[in-house]
Amino acid sequence: MKKLIFLLCLFVSISMIHAQELKSPDGNLSMTFSLEKGGVPAYRLAYKGKQIIKPSKLGLELIGNTTKVEFGAEMDIKSEDKDPKNSLYDNFRIVDTRTSSFDETWQPVWGETKDIRNRYNELAVTLNQEGTDRQMLIRFRLFDDGLGFRYEFPQQKNLIYFVIKEERTQFAMTGDHTAYWIPGDYDTQEYDYTMSRLSEISGLMKGAITPNASQTVFSPTGVQTSLMMKTDEGIYINLHEAALINYSCMHLNLDDKNFVFESWLTPDANGTKGHLQAPCNTPWRTILVSDDARDILASNVTLNLNEPCKIEDTSWIKPVKYVGVWWEMITGKSEWSYTYDLPSVQLGVTDYSKVKPHGRHGATTENVKRYIDFAAEHGFDAVLVEGWNIGWEDWFGNSKDYVFDFLTPYPDFDLKGIRDYAKSKGVKMMMHHETSGAIRNYERHLEAAYAFMNENGYTSVKSGYVGNMIPRGEYHYSQWLNNHYQYAIEKAAEHKIMVNAHEATRPTGLCRTWPNLIGNESARGTEYQAFGGSKPNHAAILPFTRLIGGPMDYTPGIFEMDIEKINPNNTSHVNTTLANQLALYVTMYSPLQMAADFPEHYERLSDAFQFIKDVAVDWDESNYLEAEPGEYVTVARKAKGTDNWFVGNVCGEKGFTSNIQFDFLEPGKQYIATIYSDAKNAHYKTNPQAYEIRKVVVTSKSKLKQYSAPGGGYAISIFPVASKEQIKGLKKL
Repeated sequence: MKKLIFLLCLFVSISMIHAQELKSPDGNLSMTFSLEKGGVPAYRLAYKGKQIIKPSKLGLELIGNTTKVEFGAEMDIKSEDKDPKNSLYDNFRIVDTRTSSFDETWQPVWGETKDIRNRYNELAVTLNQEGTDRQMLIRFRLFDDGLGFRYEFPQQKNLIYFVIKEERTQFAMTGDHTAYWIPGDYDTQEYDYTMSRLSEISGLMKGAITPNASQTVFSPTGVQTSLMMKTDEGIYINLHEAALINYSCMHLNLDDKNFVFESWLTPDANGTKGHLQAPCNTPWRTILVSDDARDILASNVTLNLNEPCKIEDTSWIKPVKYVGVWWEMITGKSEWSYTYDLPSVQLGVTDYSKVKPHGRHGATTENVKRYIDFAAEHGFDAVLVEGWNIGWEDWFGNSKDYVFDFLTPYPDFDLKGIRDYAKSKGVKMMMHHETSGAIRNYERHLEAAYAFMNENGYTSVKSGYVGNMIPRGEYHYSQWLNNHYQYAIEKAAEHKIMVNAHEATRPTGLCRTWPNLIGNESARGTEYQAFGGSKPNHAAILPFTRLIGGPMDYTPGIFEMDIEKINPNNTSHVNTTLANQLALYVTMYSPLQMAADFPEHYERLSDAFQFIKDVAVDWDESNYLEAEPGEYVTVARKAKGTDNWFVGNVCGEKGFTSNIQFDFLEPGKQYIATIYSDAKNAHYKTNPQAYEIRKVVVTSKSKLKQYSAPGGGYAISIFPVASKEQIKGLKKL
């Protein structure tokens, strides 16, 4: 008996040596690191005493010269014999553990709040691999609302240059959770979301894969981050990554029998998934956890895991509200191209003065001046013009390298005249750089293109990466492409240019470090409403998924939902109500917001358009009032440097009755609230333009019960009362 007790105590002591616990500052989250049998690193995570992530293995598999040595069985990698040098997932021992705490408050250049608190407890575990004498450090940071961890490789003689075959980070779920997912794809995130159990993903995958200009799906159970889930007990879990630098974008591949996700990196053209040189580190892997969905939306874990701002003078970085020549082409009313006479274009050879214009070109001097006038009249900062430069006649689908020069306008676009006209009206012009995926060509021209922008007063650029990549065989989200996107951002910063990249990798909080990255698309945006429509709950899911990593250029503000009225050949329908479109300016946070519809539609519905004119794009404070993925999101935001507030609510296909309090307002102060809401008979499909506008007086004690129609929502502008005359005749809420 004594011998048995001794052995039991010895076993517990050994286990304790290999197990390290870390708690969040508030104590609600608890992470435990351990070495499992065979020296395999693993972690588990609990929230309020309940297991959230079961024991999950950590490590990487490398590529190298293989010899016939049995190795790596602990990770169940048995398909081929392994060289010990290819394993960074087993045979480790702990050589050092260090804990620390950190607490700071920092101010973003722009953001949802003026101040962001960065508070966490940290555990750094240094591991040494038996037989190879290689070191790997795994760093864990535990915040009150989530966990971040990454792999670090210090300078060492036995691990210098190495190639990743696969990262083998696991996220072992505790059950068959409900997930909000899009197919794992190396080239696009532009899918509608599917809500299902984890066990149902493989059966639903085929129907979830809809056509795109470039797509490479890799697995029947592969999904993309940011992945949102909800347990049957009402715990919300979000998996993503932060600080994606010099590394491949991470997807998640699901073992749907055991509900274990494993990281799945985007490969380069040769099939490898990363080329690293020590000292270096991977991006952070993030797990957000809460029993309140609002905490997921309000989390700053992703930003806090990125490095501080590297731009010394940020005075030139300013949020932008813009209009532009874009929706015309998306709906098919106009075209990017200039002529039908050219089956192909060769820059420097093709003479556009000798061809006949087809008369459908959107980027004409006359049309652009119309948008400039509209922007100036209604207080918009900038005008975007797509299709201004030569080459659009054969730009897509031809695997063409030298497709655009980013300098030469079409004959009917007077670049200098428009530049001067916009300047005289106090409006900035926003540049457009479509690359057609020809990365070598873009980098060849990038310096000249940015210098051209500087010379002509363009302070921001919308870049695009439509179609398959050149070099051929590369994917949109590989290490090579991520390095290109980063290069473009940093080069833009040298020229004091703000970047809004479309079709690039979904953001991972890099806007903290490089705040000139003011926007990304990287999801299914409003354009798809003219490509057959999106699901009516789409905008109630995106804040929980795509927006976790950074703001999206969603291009809201569509007032005419029946696209056939714009283009008789396009029978698409915008699957939201008009009030929902207004609310998007608040619920879909971005420092870059477009009023995407035509000037004439706004002029026809000028009372509703007033909200778009009034709403801010930069904030001192944000309060998430109501939230449930795919069902509803309600948020109140305070405009930067003012006492003006704006509230937005969007909901899904079921509709929603919102109940909010105005306790975010300053006590003892009166405000005028203008409420833009769905009419009682509104419906995203049958009656989308039915809206009501009413004004009331509110205080911090006011309450509102407001109905939002299916696919609908509401928006509220709230301004302090300046005089008693303003509130004469208004009801108090």
